[in-house]
Amino acid sequence: MDFNFNRVVERSCGGIGFEILDTLQINVGNHCNLRCRHCQVGASPEGKKVMTRQTIEKIVRFLDAHDDITADVTGGAPEMNPDFKYLMERLCVSGRRVLVRTNLAVFFELMLEWVPRWYSDHNVIIIASLPCYTKGNVDSQRGQGVFDKSIRSLQLLNRLGYGNDGGRELNLVYNPGGAFLPGDQQTLETEYKQHLLNEYSINFNNLFTITNCPIGRFRHQLETEGKLDEYLNLLANNFNDTAGQNVMCKQLLSVDYQGNVYNCDFNQALGLPILDASGNTLTVDQIDETIASGIAIVTGDHCFACTAGAGSSCLHTTQ
Repeated sequence: MDFNFNRVVERSCGGIGFEILDTLQINVGNHCNLRCRHCQVGASPEGKKVMTRQTIEKIVRFLDAHDDITADVTGGAPEMNPDFKYLMERLCVSGRRVLVRTNLAVFFELMLEWVPRWYSDHNVIIIASLPCYTKGNVDSQRGQGVFDKSIRSLQLLNRLGYGNDGGRELNLVYNPGGAFLPGDQQTLETEYKQHLLNEYSINFNNLFTITNCPIGRFRHQLETEGKLDEYLNLLANNFNDTAGQNVMCKQLLSVDYQGNVYNCDFNQALGLPILDASGNTLTVDQIDETIASGIAIVTGDHCFACTAGAGSSCLHTTQ
Protein backbone atom coordinates (compact mmCIF):
# COMPACT_ATOMS: atom_id res chain seq x y z
CA MET A 1 0.00 0.00 0.00
CA ASP A 2 1.22 3.50 -0.89
CA PHE A 3 1.19 5.67 2.23
CA ASN A 4 1.46 9.02 0.41
CA PHE A 5 -2.05 10.44 0.67
CA ASN A 6 -1.80 12.74 -2.36
CA ARG A 7 -0.58 9.95 -4.65
CA VAL A 8 -3.31 7.58 -3.48
CA VAL A 9 -6.07 10.14 -4.04
CA GLU A 10 -4.62 11.17 -7.40
CA ARG A 11 -4.72 7.58 -8.64
CA SER A 12 -8.18 6.83 -7.27
CA CYS A 13 -10.19 9.92 -8.19
CA GLY A 14 -7.86 12.38 -9.86
CA GLY A 15 -7.00 14.25 -6.68
CA ILE A 16 -9.05 16.52 -4.45
CA GLY A 17 -9.56 20.24 -4.83
CA PHE A 18 -11.61 22.90 -3.11
CA GLU A 19 -14.93 23.33 -4.92
CA ILE A 20 -17.30 25.71 -3.13
CA LEU A 21 -17.65 27.11 0.37
CA ASP A 22 -20.77 25.49 1.78
CA THR A 23 -19.85 25.44 5.49
CA LEU A 24 -17.70 27.69 7.67
CA GLN A 25 -16.67 25.81 10.81
CA ILE A 26 -15.97 28.18 13.71
CA ASN A 27 -13.78 26.78 16.49
CA VAL A 28 -14.23 29.19 19.38
CA GLY A 29 -11.39 27.70 21.44
CA ASN A 30 -10.21 24.73 23.50
CA HIS A 31 -11.82 25.59 26.85
CA CYS A 32 -14.04 22.65 27.81
CA ASN A 33 -15.73 21.11 30.83
CA LEU A 34 -14.40 17.66 29.80
CA ARG A 35 -11.00 16.15 29.09
CA CYS A 36 -11.79 13.36 26.62
CA ARG A 37 -9.13 10.72 25.87
CA HIS A 38 -9.52 11.03 22.09
CA CYS A 39 -9.77 14.84 21.79
CA GLN A 40 -7.72 16.07 18.84
CA VAL A 41 -7.61 19.72 20.01
CA GLY A 42 -6.52 18.92 23.56
CA ALA A 43 -9.56 20.66 25.04
CA SER A 44 -9.91 20.76 28.82
CA PRO A 45 -11.05 22.95 31.73
CA GLU A 46 -7.56 24.51 31.57
CA GLY A 47 -7.84 25.43 27.88
CA LYS A 48 -6.58 28.98 27.30
CA LYS A 49 -7.30 29.39 23.58
CA VAL A 50 -10.48 31.46 23.62
CA MET A 51 -11.95 33.38 20.67
CA THR A 52 -12.42 37.08 21.43
CA ARG A 53 -15.32 39.29 20.42
CA GLN A 54 -13.01 41.09 18.00
CA THR A 55 -12.46 37.86 16.07
CA ILE A 56 -16.16 37.05 16.28
CA GLU A 57 -16.93 40.38 14.62
CA LYS A 58 -14.65 39.52 11.70
CA ILE A 59 -16.35 36.15 11.24
CA VAL A 60 -19.82 37.66 11.43
CA ARG A 61 -18.92 40.35 8.88
CA PHE A 62 -17.84 37.64 6.45
CA LEU A 63 -20.96 35.55 7.02
CA ASP A 64 -23.26 38.58 6.78
CA ALA A 65 -22.13 38.86 3.17
CA HIS A 66 -22.83 35.15 2.54
CA ASP A 67 -26.27 34.14 3.84
CA ASP A 68 -26.10 30.81 2.02
CA ILE A 69 -23.10 29.52 4.01
CA THR A 70 -23.83 27.20 6.93
CA ALA A 71 -22.24 28.23 10.25
CA ASP A 72 -20.85 25.25 12.17
CA VAL A 73 -19.86 26.21 15.74
CA THR A 74 -17.49 23.97 17.67
CA GLY A 75 -14.81 23.98 20.40
CA GLY A 76 -13.79 22.77 23.07
CA ALA A 77 -17.21 23.08 24.49
CA PRO A 78 -18.33 26.10 22.43
CA GLU A 79 -20.88 27.04 25.07
CA MET A 80 -18.05 27.84 27.50
CA ASN A 81 -16.71 30.72 25.44
CA PRO A 82 -17.66 33.95 27.31
CA ASP A 83 -19.02 35.47 24.08
CA PHE A 84 -20.84 32.33 22.92
CA LYS A 85 -24.34 33.78 23.24
CA TYR A 86 -23.27 36.95 21.44
CA LEU A 87 -21.88 34.88 18.56
CA MET A 88 -25.01 32.74 18.33
CA GLU A 89 -27.33 35.74 18.38
CA ARG A 90 -25.39 37.31 15.53
CA LEU A 91 -25.42 34.07 13.52
CA CYS A 92 -29.09 33.26 14.01
CA VAL A 93 -30.48 36.71 13.25
CA SER A 94 -30.12 36.17 9.49
CA GLY A 95 -32.06 32.92 9.43
CA ARG A 96 -29.06 31.01 8.11
CA ARG A 97 -28.47 27.31 8.86
CA VAL A 98 -26.57 27.12 12.17
CA LEU A 99 -25.06 23.97 13.68
CA VAL A 100 -23.58 23.58 17.15
CA ARG A 101 -21.39 20.66 18.23
CA THR A 102 -22.02 20.00 21.90
CA ASN A 103 -20.84 17.40 24.40
CA LEU A 104 -24.28 17.47 26.13
CA ALA A 105 -22.76 17.36 29.64
CA VAL A 106 -22.02 21.08 29.36
CA PHE A 107 -25.72 21.87 29.93
CA PHE A 108 -25.14 21.11 33.62
CA GLU A 109 -22.39 23.70 34.01
CA LEU A 110 -23.16 26.73 36.18
CA MET A 111 -24.83 29.57 34.25
CA LEU A 112 -25.43 27.44 31.13
CA GLU A 113 -28.88 26.11 32.03
CA TRP A 114 -30.42 28.48 29.48
CA VAL A 115 -28.65 26.91 26.51
CA PRO A 116 -30.95 23.99 25.51
CA ARG A 117 -34.11 26.10 25.37
CA TRP A 118 -32.27 28.86 23.51
CA TYR A 119 -31.18 26.29 20.92
CA SER A 120 -34.77 25.16 20.48
CA ASP A 121 -36.20 28.69 20.30
CA HIS A 122 -33.73 29.55 17.53
CA ASN A 123 -33.97 26.24 15.64
CA VAL A 124 -30.26 25.51 16.03
CA ILE A 125 -29.22 22.13 14.60
CA ILE A 126 -27.49 20.09 17.29
CA ILE A 127 -24.65 17.64 16.63
CA ALA A 128 -24.06 15.92 19.96
CA SER A 129 -21.18 13.65 20.93
CA LEU A 130 -22.24 10.26 22.29
CA PRO A 131 -19.41 7.81 21.50
CA CYS A 132 -21.48 4.82 22.60
CA TYR A 133 -24.93 4.05 23.97
CA THR A 134 -23.55 2.27 27.04
CA LYS A 135 -22.47 3.94 30.26
CA GLY A 136 -19.13 2.15 30.65
CA ASN A 137 -17.81 3.01 27.21
CA VAL A 138 -18.85 6.66 27.37
CA ASP A 139 -17.48 7.26 30.87
CA SER A 140 -14.18 5.55 30.01
CA GLN A 141 -13.65 7.97 27.11
CA ARG A 142 -15.14 11.13 28.55
CA GLY A 143 -15.08 10.91 32.34
CA GLN A 144 -17.12 9.54 35.21
CA GLY A 145 -20.76 10.59 35.18
CA VAL A 146 -20.75 11.98 31.62
CA PHE A 147 -23.07 9.28 30.27
CA ASP A 148 -25.80 9.99 32.83
CA LYS A 149 -25.59 13.73 32.11
CA SER A 150 -25.72 13.04 28.36
CA ILE A 151 -28.87 10.93 28.72
CA ARG A 152 -30.59 13.59 30.83
CA SER A 153 -29.62 16.24 28.28
CA LEU A 154 -30.99 14.20 25.38
CA GLN A 155 -34.27 13.65 27.23
CA LEU A 156 -34.47 17.40 27.85
CA LEU A 157 -33.82 18.13 24.17
CA ASN A 158 -36.61 15.72 23.19
CA ARG A 159 -38.99 17.61 25.48
CA LEU A 160 -37.92 20.84 23.77
CA GLY A 161 -38.86 19.50 20.34
CA TYR A 162 -35.62 17.87 19.21
CA GLY A 163 -35.62 14.46 17.56
CA ASN A 164 -37.72 12.66 15.00
CA ASP A 165 -41.09 13.94 16.22
CA GLY A 166 -40.46 17.53 17.28
CA GLY A 167 -39.22 19.30 14.17
CA ARG A 168 -35.83 20.27 15.64
CA GLU A 169 -32.83 18.39 14.24
CA LEU A 170 -30.77 16.37 16.72
CA ASN A 171 -27.85 14.31 15.41
CA LEU A 172 -25.47 12.13 17.41
CA VAL A 173 -21.81 11.33 16.78
CA TYR A 174 -20.17 7.95 17.37
CA ASN A 175 -16.44 7.40 17.46
CA PRO A 176 -14.60 4.13 18.24
CA GLY A 177 -13.23 3.59 21.72
CA GLY A 178 -9.85 2.51 20.40
CA ALA A 179 -7.59 1.92 17.39
CA PHE A 180 -10.20 0.43 15.07
CA LEU A 181 -12.57 1.64 12.37
CA PRO A 182 -16.22 2.41 13.08
CA GLY A 183 -18.78 -0.12 11.93
CA ASP A 184 -21.39 0.45 9.25
CA GLN A 185 -23.07 3.78 9.91
CA GLN A 186 -26.61 2.68 9.08
CA THR A 187 -26.33 -0.44 11.22
CA LEU A 188 -24.97 1.56 14.16
CA GLU A 189 -27.71 4.16 13.77
CA THR A 190 -30.36 1.45 13.96
CA GLU A 191 -28.75 -0.01 17.09
CA TYR A 192 -28.47 3.42 18.73
CA LYS A 193 -32.09 4.28 17.98
CA GLN A 194 -33.44 1.00 19.28
CA HIS A 195 -31.37 1.07 22.47
CA LEU A 196 -31.91 4.73 23.34
CA LEU A 197 -35.64 4.49 22.65
CA ASN A 198 -36.16 1.27 24.57
CA GLU A 199 -33.96 2.14 27.55
CA TYR A 200 -34.39 5.91 27.87
CA SER A 201 -37.31 6.96 25.57
CA ILE A 202 -34.89 9.09 23.50
CA ASN A 203 -35.36 9.95 19.82
CA PHE A 204 -32.84 11.53 17.46
CA ASN A 205 -32.52 12.12 13.72
CA ASN A 206 -29.17 10.85 12.42
CA LEU A 207 -26.04 9.15 13.66
CA PHE A 208 -22.67 10.13 12.19
CA THR A 209 -19.70 7.79 12.55
CA ILE A 210 -16.31 9.44 12.95
CA THR A 211 -12.98 7.67 12.56
CA ASN A 212 -10.51 8.65 15.27
CA CYS A 213 -7.88 10.87 13.67
CA PRO A 214 -4.29 10.02 14.73
CA ILE A 215 -3.54 13.43 16.21
CA GLY A 216 -3.73 15.09 19.62
CA ARG A 217 -4.44 12.94 22.66
CA PHE A 218 -5.38 9.94 20.56
CA ARG A 219 -2.02 10.00 18.76
CA HIS A 220 -0.23 10.25 22.11
CA GLN A 221 -2.18 7.24 23.33
CA LEU A 222 -1.23 5.27 20.20
CA GLU A 223 2.44 6.20 20.64
CA THR A 224 2.37 5.21 24.32
CA GLU A 225 0.89 1.82 23.44
CA GLY A 226 3.25 1.31 20.47
CA LYS A 227 0.29 1.16 18.06
CA LEU A 228 0.75 4.29 15.94
CA ASP A 229 2.27 2.60 12.87
CA GLU A 230 -0.28 -0.20 13.07
CA TYR A 231 -3.15 2.29 13.15
CA LEU A 232 -1.76 4.38 10.28
CA ASN A 233 -1.46 1.18 8.24
CA LEU A 234 -5.06 0.31 9.09
CA LEU A 235 -6.28 3.67 7.81
CA ALA A 236 -4.24 3.58 4.61
CA ASN A 237 -5.07 -0.04 3.81
CA ASN A 238 -8.78 0.71 4.09
CA PHE A 239 -8.77 3.64 1.66
CA ASN A 240 -12.19 4.03 0.02
CA ASP A 241 -12.45 5.74 -3.39
CA THR A 242 -15.99 6.96 -2.73
CA ALA A 243 -15.03 8.43 0.63
CA GLY A 244 -12.06 10.11 -1.04
CA GLN A 245 -14.39 11.88 -3.44
CA ASN A 246 -16.57 13.19 -0.60
CA VAL A 247 -14.07 14.58 1.90
CA MET A 248 -15.41 17.61 3.74
CA CYS A 249 -12.44 19.85 2.87
CA LYS A 250 -13.83 20.25 -0.66
CA GLN A 251 -16.70 22.38 0.69
CA LEU A 252 -15.68 23.46 4.19
CA LEU A 253 -13.24 25.88 5.80
CA SER A 254 -12.34 25.94 9.49
CA VAL A 255 -11.55 29.13 11.44
CA ASP A 256 -9.59 29.02 14.70
CA TYR A 257 -9.93 31.21 17.79
CA GLN A 258 -7.56 33.80 16.28
CA GLY A 259 -9.35 34.00 12.93
CA ASN A 260 -6.84 31.89 10.98
CA VAL A 261 -8.26 29.59 8.30
CA TYR A 262 -7.68 25.87 7.73
CA ASN A 263 -9.10 23.17 5.47
CA CYS A 264 -10.58 21.31 8.45
CA ASP A 265 -10.55 21.06 12.25
CA PHE A 266 -7.90 18.31 12.08
CA ASN A 267 -5.47 20.54 10.16
CA GLN A 268 -6.25 23.27 12.66
CA ALA A 269 -5.26 20.98 15.53
CA LEU A 270 -1.99 20.18 13.72
CA GLY A 271 -1.17 23.83 12.96
CA LEU A 272 -1.44 23.40 9.18
CA PRO A 273 -3.17 26.59 7.98
CA ILE A 274 -4.04 27.55 4.43
CA LEU A 275 -1.50 30.01 3.01
CA ASP A 276 -2.31 32.99 0.82
CA ALA A 277 -0.49 33.87 -2.39
CA SER A 278 2.30 35.52 -0.38
CA GLY A 279 2.84 32.47 1.83
CA ASN A 280 1.17 34.02 4.87
CA THR A 281 -1.50 32.33 6.97
CA LEU A 282 -4.95 32.96 5.52
CA THR A 283 -7.32 34.86 7.83
CA VAL A 284 -11.10 35.05 7.78
CA ASP A 285 -11.13 38.56 6.30
CA GLN A 286 -9.17 37.30 3.27
CA ILE A 287 -11.37 34.34 2.38
CA ASP A 288 -13.22 35.92 -0.53
CA GLU A 289 -10.13 37.05 -2.40
CA THR A 290 -8.35 33.75 -1.77
CA ILE A 291 -11.28 31.67 -3.02
CA ALA A 292 -11.19 33.72 -6.20
CA SER A 293 -7.54 32.81 -6.74
CA GLY A 294 -7.87 29.23 -5.51
CA ILE A 295 -7.88 27.48 -2.13
CA ALA A 296 -5.16 24.86 -1.64
CA ILE A 297 -5.90 21.72 0.38
CA VAL A 298 -3.12 20.87 2.83
CA THR A 299 -2.84 17.10 3.36
CA GLY A 300 -0.84 14.57 5.38
CA ASP A 301 -1.00 10.97 6.54
CA HIS A 302 -3.74 11.93 9.06
CA CYS A 303 -6.05 12.52 6.06
CA PHE A 304 -6.45 8.76 5.63
CA ALA A 305 -8.81 8.94 8.64
CA CYS A 306 -11.37 10.70 6.42
CA THR A 307 -11.10 8.12 3.64
CA ALA A 308 -10.84 4.84 5.55
CA GLY A 309 -13.74 2.40 5.32
CA ALA A 310 -17.00 4.29 4.93
CA GLY A 311 -15.30 7.66 5.42
CA SER A 312 -15.71 10.14 8.22
CA SER A 313 -17.94 13.20 8.28
CA CYS A 314 -20.39 15.01 10.55
CA LEU A 315 -22.05 16.64 7.54
CA HIS A 316 -23.10 13.83 5.22
CA THR A 317 -22.88 10.09 4.70
CA THR A 318 -20.03 8.92 2.46
CA GLN A 319 -21.16 5.31 2.13
